[in-house]
Amino acid sequence: MPEKRKNMALVALTCVFLYGFLLWAVIKPVDAQSVSERRPLAVPPAASWDAVFSGMFMTDFEEYAMDQFPLRDGLRTVKALTSLYAFRQKDNNGVYLHDGYISKLDHPLDMPSVDYAASRFRYVYEQYLADKEMAVYLSVIPDKNYYMAAEHGAPAIDYAGLTAALRDRMDFAKYIDIFPFLELSDYYRTDSHWRQENITDAARYLAGQMGAALSDDYTRSLAKVPFYGVYYGQAALPLPGEELYFLSSSSLEDCRVYDYEAGAYISIYDPGQAEGRDPYAFFLAGPKSLLKIEYPHAATGKELILFRDSFGSSIAPLLAEGYASVTLVDIRYISPQMLGQFISFTDQDVLFLYSTSVLNNSEAIK
Repeated sequence: MPEKRKNMALVALTCVFLYGFLLWAVIKPVDAQSVSERRPLAVPPAASWDAVFSGMFMTDFEEYAMDQFPLRDGLRTVKALTSLYAFRQKDNNGVYLHDGYISKLDHPLDMPSVDYAASRFRYVYEQYLADKEMAVYLSVIPDKNYYMAAEHGAPAIDYAGLTAALRDRMDFAKYIDIFPFLELSDYYRTDSHWRQENITDAARYLAGQMGAALSDDYTRSLAKVPFYGVYYGQAALPLPGEELYFLSSSSLEDCRVYDYEAGAYISIYDPGQAEGRDPYAFFLAGPKSLLKIEYPHAATGKELILFRDSFGSSIAPLLAEGYASVTLVDIRYISPQMLGQFISFTDQDVLFLYSTSVLNNSEAIK
């Protein structure tokens, strides 16, 4: 009898666990967003005869059930810890941890993606720059895998092949190599981006190669909230937050930033964004199609047009001292065909500054 009661108790506990979670999943409110993963979650699929008989309903329902499962974030953490430390896997869903830094696998080199990015940059050149006396420059920002992958034994893209291919396809631009001015500690531990306080040497080199001088002495300030980058949620590991520093100077205090989307001036730094879903939006309010940094006390009337991805948000303020204005253009959010409506391409310098991660995954470029 004791053995029978023990088996009945085990069956009862299993039923309570399974049906308890089922009931919890049914009655819990549907979460629209995953804060940790920074993405929308699947919602209950609409039932129809076509969806049911085609199999799409069950496919969508399975995605919905996984996204809305109770204690999902906690279970993701358990799974990540088990994969990395119990089973000794090198990565968990393409995200890996090395020496306290998190990165995401990005390989192999996608040459069609590089070709596509170069073709869009060439379109900009031919449409707006080819018949003008404008100096055009190109620079590439390596992702963290450049410094992490080999030591971790993880695959990585062919960085030399990527830069060589891009330079070959953008023969109208002078290449500025900033790889030697960067190292792993210049990047956030839990994010893909570089740290503004660590890239002043790269900014000075970039500006110097374009004939602009930067001499600011910066004051480093600390944001009030800890920084949790995009990889923090994807890794699902219990890691501490980071310090978010930003730089200020007399020149930066005199700068104004015009946001073409809002039709208004905004701040270089937005402390409210540090507490939001994307803390890196602290710099120049995050993803923006078109901004202009105006510096009224510039030593010359020299202007810069910066075609950039999100990395440009933190380095552009550092370049502003050398120019009367720096116009930031992100053609992931605005079609190049529309640029003539907002920018008078005359005698500005032009810099194409893009990260390897965007160049190797360039489908978002318009």
